[in-house]
Amino acid sequence: MVECRRPEPATAEPVTAEPQDIAAEPAAAEAAALPAHQFVETPAPALAEPAIVPASEPAPEAPVTRAAITMPAVIQRSSPSLPPIGAIEPLQGGDAYEFPSKELLQEPPQGQGFFMTQEQLEQNAGLLESVLEDFGVKGEIIHVRPGPVVTLYEFEPAPGVKSSRVIGLADDIARSMSALSARVAVVPGRNVIGIELPNATRETVYFRELIESGDFQKTGCKLALCLGKTIGGEPVIAELAKMPHLLVAGTTGSGKSVAINTMILSLLYRLKPEECRLIMVDPKMLELSVYDGIPHLLTPVVTDPKKAVMALKWAVREMEDRYRKMSRLGVRNIDGYNQRAAAAREKGAPILATVQTGFEKGTGEPLFEQQEMDLSPMPYIVVIVDEMADLMMVAGKEIEGAIQRLAQMARAAGIHLIMATQRPSVDVITGTIKANFPTRISFQVTSKIDSRTILGEQGAEQLLGQGDMLHMAGGGRIARVHGPFVSDQEVEHVVAHLKTQGRPEYLETVTADEEEEEVEEDQGAVFDKSAIAAEDGNELYDQAVKVVLRDKKCSTSYIQRRLGIGYNRAASLVERMEKDGLVGPANHVGKREIIYGNRDNAPKPESDDLD
Repeated sequence: MVECRRPEPATAEPVTAEPQDIAAEPAAAEAAALPAHQFVETPAPALAEPAIVPASEPAPEAPVTRAAITMPAVIQRSSPSLPPIGAIEPLQGGDAYEFPSKELLQEPPQGQGFFMTQEQLEQNAGLLESVLEDFGVKGEIIHVRPGPVVTLYEFEPAPGVKSSRVIGLADDIARSMSALSARVAVVPGRNVIGIELPNATRETVYFRELIESGDFQKTGCKLALCLGKTIGGEPVIAELAKMPHLLVAGTTGSGKSVAINTMILSLLYRLKPEECRLIMVDPKMLELSVYDGIPHLLTPVVTDPKKAVMALKWAVREMEDRYRKMSRLGVRNIDGYNQRAAAAREKGAPILATVQTGFEKGTGEPLFEQQEMDLSPMPYIVVIVDEMADLMMVAGKEIEGAIQRLAQMARAAGIHLIMATQRPSVDVITGTIKANFPTRISFQVTSKIDSRTILGEQGAEQLLGQGDMLHMAGGGRIARVHGPFVSDQEVEHVVAHLKTQGRPEYLETVTADEEEEEVEEDQGAVFDKSAIAAEDGNELYDQAVKVVLRDKKCSTSYIQRRLGIGYNRAASLVERMEKDGLVGPANHVGKREIIYGNRDNAPKPESDDLD
């Protein structure tokens, strides 16, 4: 047990810590089974900057009389310095890919963690009960669970007390307990209300702790992200593939950019470049530019908002192309495709697919042929946007449309989005975007309105900042997580190591405007840009007129099918016929009347019977 020496003698005032939000978490089964007055020790990480002097011979503690209190133990660690960047040897030809070493990350400094003593926790629990009773709320605190950043007090209200009444007292509880903030929320599945108060000494969560944790090492997740630690100090490892997209919001200084860095490093520590490729969009030109040159990038870090729009449109086209490949192979997702393709490569037997190559000019019937499929494995693609508000200002509709398509359909194709913004207003996080991002993370925000915009409920305005977050999973359940810290020096060391493992293979089509237009023209019926240029060619126009006069049908889709041309070109031909007086305007159901006598040079139909 560690005691804290304070400059003033202990009084009846509460022993407070930094303000904290309450992420109500279900109690552990062991703790729930403990009788009252029992003291339990569980392991917890050490504090980054201990300001505590341990007592030489602590006296035996008296038994707890009010609540069952779970106290963490103290852990000591050494703190080796990081190697200089120049000490990293470049990869020699023929060497296998080598993942970054954990030694590139800063180990938590050696020291002792400080946690409030049993008497201090009892004192706070009693004071908290009296504060609630002063506001007319009766009940009892049955458990106290200290953590690295906040302490959770589980309050069991008396019968007839409404939860909303206790939740509404969050600001009054913080004031009465001399805390910067307090978060109050119902603990799911239990008849208790969680009241979270910040600790006097806050522990820093280091990224290396999570990388070395058994949860991260043994996880079977393809795209594992280290989010941080729970209130009780347990690692939180999330699967990006199951989210399948992540929306991050928070004010400046709340830890949002550091969290983006930890997510990127989580992927780089587990996946090779051929397994996961990244597209990074950084309009601020500062946060993600350090990753330029790593072999995982599909394109250099995008800083121009206009090029960011092109990159998102490229991701949409890549998604559609992957869906076509998976459909031909008869699989449902990227994992099934890679497994089927790997099995075919091992056998050495090519897989043939029937592909439509066009239409026969005479009859308009579709043409098919057998083509050998490309069985190269498809890597995961993660699109990371560090500041979405700037993109929405430049091209809001285009960005929103591309994000909507990707968020709705890209999961099975192995394309995932991580989008962050520091302005969580409704014009940035629109209803369309929120509906397609069920998994969201909110760091500290300035108002309850911003918290409701992100999470649908208040609470994020009570967070402590510096990585303190609320994580809303797909089911809508919200948990409080303390994000890890990673310094710029650590990121530079990891990037320097990755640059020695190979050079990036950039795709110029990701952000090239001219290349995009060429791809769109090749798509035929879907992306046809040559409609205007066809105005001068009467040969195709005469063919369209013959089809209309012969079949007595005139619609854009009908001409498109018969002549094997794109939608835009067919629409242009129909408009030209209407202008020349061959067909009438479309009625309310889209049908047009055939008027063929008003054009002198109209080609004669093959049959004289035009009625």
